[in-house]
Amino acid sequence: MSIRLIVGLGNPGPEYEQTRHNAGFWLVDRLAGKLGAPLSRETRYQALAARARIGGEEVWLLEPQTYMNRSGQSVGALARFFKIAPEEVLVVHDELDLPPGAAKIKKGGSAAGHNGLKDITAALGSQDYWRLRLGIGHPRELGLQQPVVDFVLHRPRKDEQEAIERAIDKSVDVVPLLCEGKFEAATMQLHSTR
Repeated sequence: MSIRLIVGLGNPGPEYEQTRHNAGFWLVDRLAGKLGAPLSRETRYQALAARARIGGEEVWLLEPQTYMNRSGQSVGALARFFKIAPEEVLVVHDELDLPPGAAKIKKGGSAAGHNGLKDITAALGSQDYWRLRLGIGHPRELGLQQPVVDFVLHRPRKDEQEAIERAIDKSVDVVPLLCEGKFEAATMQLHSTR
């Protein structure tokens, strides 16, 4: 089993482009640029998408354009059409429970209140897809009085943005391992503190 679909979560539109909730889009944009695989509008999947070769495997890159809470529409449509199993899907998303700069890989589990994950779970009929969680911090942990919904829809502070960018770079480096089915090696490399 290897990754055949990499989904970045975010909200479409210029007003959301630089917000914390779009961390998944940032990673897929970086990956698409590195691979020379520009994303283009795919109306049948309501998404921006590209096909790329990673580690000798053909992989789809996807950014749903349905807003976060309806991400499953895009993911489910593409996965069904290309017969991609939940275990072959990697969803990249912002994570409140990790500090900016942290990134973690895990398979399955609950959506933990993340509406994009809830919708993807419903569309795939399974929680058994992979997640790459990009830490954005929690307003409470960062000493902010902001409600969570407001926090995720604002830009990170400069130091947080730099930390998130470093986590994205480190995450992009392990994607080839994931696409070769080397999940343990990818996890160890990403979770190491180098």
